[in-house]
Amino acid sequence: MLVNLFLLLCALNLSAFKNIIMSTPKFPATLNAHPKLPTFDMDAIAFGKNFTDHMLVADYENGEWKNVEIKPFAPFELDPSCATLHYGQTIFEGIKAYKNEKGEVAIFRPDQNFIRFNTSAERMQMPTVPEWLFIDGMKQLIEIEKGWIPSKPECSLYIRPFMIAMDPFLGVRPSSTYKFMIILGPSGAYFSAPMKILIEQQYTRATPGGVGFAKNGGNYGASLYPVALAQAKGYDQVLWTDAIEHKYVEEVGMMNVMFVIDGKIITPSIEKGTVLKGVTRNSAITLLRDMGYEVEERFLSVAEIVDAHKKGLFTEVFGVGTAAVVSYISKLAHAEYVMEFDVEALKVAPALKKELNDIRMGNIVDKHGWLCHI
Repeated sequence: MLVNLFLLLCALNLSAFKNIIMSTPKFPATLNAHPKLPTFDMDAIAFGKNFTDHMLVADYENGEWKNVEIKPFAPFELDPSCATLHYGQTIFEGIKAYKNEKGEVAIFRPDQNFIRFNTSAERMQMPTVPEWLFIDGMKQLIEIEKGWIPSKPECSLYIRPFMIAMDPFLGVRPSSTYKFMIILGPSGAYFSAPMKILIEQQYTRATPGGVGFAKNGGNYGASLYPVALAQAKGYDQVLWTDAIEHKYVEEVGMMNVMFVIDGKIITPSIEKGTVLKGVTRNSAITLLRDMGYEVEERFLSVAEIVDAHKKGLFTEVFGVGTAAVVSYISKLAHAEYVMEFDVEALKVAPALKKELNDIRMGNIVDKHGWLCHI
């Protein structure tokens, strides 16, 4: 009887193993005949400027994803009437992969980016992307490009999945054809110095019922003018406020924001759909609570922030995001009122950054199961 039970368990395990193998497709891959990697200087990497030798490409036609392949990184053609150029049907994600001291490679929480990508797709009336294409395709591409992953501190392999509408048609309607791609690039720190932030009082990033929760290109394009105005005044970025009253803070440029007030961590609520549901934001909240901090997700007014600063209760503010990781903020201004912070005296942000980096680099146990190993 015990032998029969053992054989049954073996059969079940073998069946499960076969299912895993069958559900993980291997896509056709054409290797680059003239790779850049052998001569690339890993000491000269900068965020968003260098790209690896290969990319993943897939087409959506007649209601299905097809023509999936990994091929040499290269330009591709678009019809001048291509829908994405005229009507903004484009979405993307930002993810990172890390290589630890043992040479082991892991992607940080790609399952959450997969969920958010498809949330964005639905909002922009685009087809969802299956897991076998998004996750398995990403893993196969990174397997080929392992040599591009820097192991230096503050460095990683940046992963950019994106989808664009492809119909050659002028007219406001959803496209019927799309292209999904993944490109990669070795990256250093996004912000190399503490940031100076201006609280925005006039322009708006998102409004309830809009697309603030989606990672679509238009959200970022519309932010450029207000940010340029802030930069002309000596600031790096703006802290967006709500569209109705410009009373409540929301997020900073390309990252969520967290405030340390009276020993508590406060981060703006995402419930109205005007703040991006950040993967790093969620990770930071979890880790901060693990570290014993009380974290509040709620609406936070500019008046409350200024009042806390005047009373000496507002001690830190920092940004969190995939590109930014944990970014220190040294100056936060509202109109003529300027709040400054000594980054050398910060406690919460550096501790969070270390904890997050230690998990990503495999220095401590990944107790939340966030790493997807290649």
